[in-house]
Amino acid sequence: MLPLPLNTRRYLSPIIDSDLKEKMVFLGGPRQVGKTSLSLQYLDPPIETHPAYLNWDNIKARKGILQGELPKNQKLVIFDEIHKFSRWRNLIKGLYDTHKSETAFLITGSARLDYYRKGGDSLLGRYHYLRLHPFSLLEVNSSPTAEDLQRLLSFGGFPEPLSRGNERFWRRWNRERLQRILYDDLRDLENVREVSLIELLLDNLPERVGSPLSIQNLRELLSVAHDSVERWIRILETLYVCFRIPPFGAPKIKAVKKEQKLYFWDWSQVPSPGARFENLVASQLLKYCHWMEDTEGYAMELRYLRDVERREIDFVVLKNKRPLFAVECKTGEKSPSQVMHYFRERLQIPRYYQVHLGSADFGNEHTSVRVLPFITFCKELDMP
Repeated sequence: MLPLPLNTRRYLSPIIDSDLKEKMVFLGGPRQVGKTSLSLQYLDPPIETHPAYLNWDNIKARKGILQGELPKNQKLVIFDEIHKFSRWRNLIKGLYDTHKSETAFLITGSARLDYYRKGGDSLLGRYHYLRLHPFSLLEVNSSPTAEDLQRLLSFGGFPEPLSRGNERFWRRWNRERLQRILYDDLRDLENVREVSLIELLLDNLPERVGSPLSIQNLRELLSVAHDSVERWIRILETLYVCFRIPPFGAPKIKAVKKEQKLYFWDWSQVPSPGARFENLVASQLLKYCHWMEDTEGYAMELRYLRDVERREIDFVVLKNKRPLFAVECKTGEKSPSQVMHYFRERLQIPRYYQVHLGSADFGNEHTSVRVLPFITFCKELDMP
């Protein structure tokens, strides 16, 4: 594929513009998802040598930060990787309380920023937290085509491999990124000795995407305790490698309530075409949920629906504990699944969508079960 230029002004840019006028902005997300590139767009020129860009890994910048100094005559200061400093919260709190009338603060980071943010927050009330996701369909092109969708499926939504569209580059990038996560980010975040076992676990997770995840099977595969596998998966979730969604335990059916389903932030790691498409849809829906939470303040949940007879719908999106819609994924163009009709008759879920990779469209916005292309689904629901 030919290289594809990607817009550095992302879907979060408008909300960052307004949030910076009120409080600090914390920008989290996976490694190499584009946080630094996005934050630099607020500087002129947008380069890492700009005096307002302070990276903790830069020794000169670090010395100034520790002395409580900010670059002069700058309306915005960007702190990158500052959460590597154990006392960063108190440091930022002091700088913000002293300079907030004349300076805006944008703090970027990946797993550690989110991890420490949840561990007792001395900065509460002083910031808005936003999660940056990989590129999705409407971010790549406001009028997406089948070629745009195929590019996302092939190379994932991370900026570098997506823009290059080169399989060799994608393989090398993917390998290097996972190695940095396992041998840099993991060691910084947790005192973990079994990195090789976590690497083996990670190698075996892509083939389990789309099915209820059995910790017992993984425990037997790795010959370790159940609690160890559970802890390692939670670490991978914190590192933005994967995420899990729980079942929707609807009271009117005999729904499963325990086993979760696992997906990857980089769906290009999933080998099966059907599971990869399902993972892409899961990522799009999670992005929608995080967008609604971070920008509008709603309590959003992404779940799946499955009963004890193994009837299943891939996803249910909830807003303030009420289901908004359900989504089933099919790679081919098919009539509405009988399972969708079964659950529609028993559950109060307003809308059911069956999305696919083709062009057929059955039904309209007035029908309770709709079969439509994934591209149309994203457009009609105005997915970020």
